[in-house]
Amino acid sequence: TPFGPVMASPFFAALDITVYAVYTVHRRNGGVIAIDIIISSSGEEPIYEQISNQIKGAILRGELNSGDPLPSIRKLAKELRISVITTKRAYEELEKDRFIYTIPGKGSYVANHKEEALQESKMRMVEDKLQEAIELGKL
Repeated sequence: TPFGPVMASPFFAALDITVYAVYTVHRRNGGVIAIDIIISSSGEEPIYEQISNQIKGAILRGELNSGDPLPSIRKLAKELRISVITTKRAYEELEKDRFIYTIPGKGSYVANHKEEALQESKMRMVEDKLQEAIELGKL
């Protein structure tokens, strides 16, 4: 890549570029909640995964409820200073995993989750992390 030698320098290796965004969710019942999204461009995890994992976490912790609106793809991309394509991919991952749904022209919203489905999602995430730990242990 054209940036290979520059990015490999000790100066750039020492940088930990982190971007922080807060978006406000206005609930139908009049409640308001602020959700933090923190991304780091220096980590091994792709930015779209960082976004989707943090939104999943907010849903699983109960910070985001069924029907809560998410910021538009363009708005979140602008606040995080990342590509719209990256934000779109994060939302696509969330939609594929049935954490959110999108209404064209209206926006994206937290999907309706039953408690059993949330528990299953939590268990699946734990199993994935345990599998990662096993693989690292084998190395």
